[in-house]
Amino acid sequence: MVKDSLKNRVRFSSTLSPEVDKALKEYSQNTMIPISKILDSAIMEYISKK
Repeated sequence: MVKDSLKNRVRFSSTLSPEVDKALKEYSQNTMIPISKILDSAIMEYISKK
């Protein structure tokens, strides 16, 4: 098995609805913000509100 070479990130897996996937990819492309950074920000904001 290939060792994961990520140093400052961790991999995780999840699923999205097709609509959310499309919107996320379009937003990322339009803003030039990587999806991983969008998810970091969205998840932290969600957690801080709970």
